[in-house]
Amino acid sequence: MDCIDSYITEKFALYNGDSCEILTDIPDNSVHYQIFSPPFASLYTYSNSERDLGNCRSNEEFFEHFEFIVRELYRVLMPGRLVSFHCMNLPSSKERDGYIGIKDFRGDLIRLFQKCGFIYHSEVCIWKDPVIAMQRTKAIGLLHKQLKKDSSISRQGIPDYLVTMRKPGENPEPVAHTNESFPVDLWQRYASPIWMDINPSDTLQARSCRDEQDEKHICPLQLTVIRRGIELWTNPGDIVLTPFMGIGSEAVVALEQGRRAIGIELKATWYKQAVKNCLGVTNAEQLSLFEI
Repeated sequence: MDCIDSYITEKFALYNGDSCEILTDIPDNSVHYQIFSPPFASLYTYSNSERDLGNCRSNEEFFEHFEFIVRELYRVLMPGRLVSFHCMNLPSSKERDGYIGIKDFRGDLIRLFQKCGFIYHSEVCIWKDPVIAMQRTKAIGLLHKQLKKDSSISRQGIPDYLVTMRKPGENPEPVAHTNESFPVDLWQRYASPIWMDINPSDTLQARSCRDEQDEKHICPLQLTVIRRGIELWTNPGDIVLTPFMGIGSEAVVALEQGRRAIGIELKATWYKQAVKNCLGVTNAEQLSLFEI
């Protein structure tokens, strides 16, 4: 395993390295739940590493690379258990794609997971404010002045999705809730196909104590989204895995909810911040890899 660094305690194991390699050392059928936000193809530049999925030269290259990871995610996940990934469809541009429109990134991800053996389980659409999106991206389709020029270019905002896939087979450790822990009104909110109440600023990045010089994570996943997935689909003590850990959002929420966490992050600066964030939750002492 070509791992740059690792930090392992009784509650979490964090790795600074390539998910393609590190996942191969995780035993079969040992993870209870997986939740993460994969790189959005070539939309963002995350690092200068050739191992970084965000640096693939084409959509085809991205999915060829990502398939290695998805197959490992399938192998390590328990039968009957779930993996949730956060994503959005991607805007195209004349400069990069030759046309203005939207690419079905969500659908491409679903089809890849199905190709690797997963069952399409469910999804929720997460509302995003189009005004904020317009201010942040300056997308021509969201500009009000475009309506007066030619509204055939105008479009709706692009929402986020939390897509959940299931590994076939009988779940050996059922996730059973009680009326006290999961009352009907809470279930009705979680079961809604559209979540309108996700605060886009509810991120670990906003919550962490960091210096101004610290490098920011480009698109950290909202903690509420992670929390709902973990509450709904895991038991206390379960292992939650994220192969694209960033600054540790999924791992931190898992630890706060009484679960254990495995996180893998390629970028050293984000990995180091993730270790700080997880230690802030557990106050655990480091154990050596050999002791584990």
